Amino acid sequence: MIKEVETMTNPQQQNLTRALAGSNPQQRLQAAMAIGTRVEVSDLEALISRSRTEPDFFVRDMLTWALTRLPAEATVPRLIAELDSDGPQAQSQALHTLSKIGDPRAWAVLDPAVSGTRFIAHSDAEVARSAWRAAAALVPGEARERLAADLVTQLGRGDIEMQKSLSRALVTLGDDLVSVLDESLSAEDDTVRAHAMVTRDMYDDPDAGFAHALSDAKRVVALGSEATA
Repeated sequence: MIKEVETMTNPQQQNLTRALAGSNPQQRLQAAMAIGTRVEVSDLEALISRSRTEPDFFVRDMLTWALTRLPAEATVPRLIAELDSDGPQAQSQALHTLSKIGDPRAWAVLDPAVSGTRFIAHSDAEVARSAWRAAAALVPGEARERLAADLVTQLGRGDIEMQKSLSRALVTLGDDLVSVLDESLSAEDDTVRAHAMVTRDMYDDPDAGFAHALSDAKRVVALGSEATA
């Protein structure tokens, strides 16, 4: 089996590339799996190109897996370049894949001290969420507190799923950084205060149901606001 993959001819490679663009998601999934199995750098552009537009979650996940199988020397610079794409999906997929590869070179692009809020405050929710996860996964130890301070500026943003993504990213940075949340616990905005409260609680109980905990936090904040009105 391995020998057959290693000796795959160009026509076979072209067939896989065509299958990636086919109408059947199962065929696209199988094509991505086959490409990831064969591990050829020549497939890099086909994987990147499909990642920009692939509508199926499971196929996108397989495309990411296939990209992580290729040498980081080839994939990381190409994925970093993809962050300049105009398409939100291209950016979010590149960020997601970079977080899975875990190469420290990607941090230089994500570092808010370098890129500002370009990614962590991106107007597209999926790009922002991917940036939070990638930044938390790639940040070096000496920059963790600085990153936490930047991520805290996004508290209260979006729906429950988005807020949960941010909380998980903050918790990933470690419980020694909970003090970064302190100022947000007394923020004027009730949504920010509630989100900060439930994030703070996640350090003690990371397995707690987020939606229920957020609902409780909102109720506490609301009662506090009424008492001081």
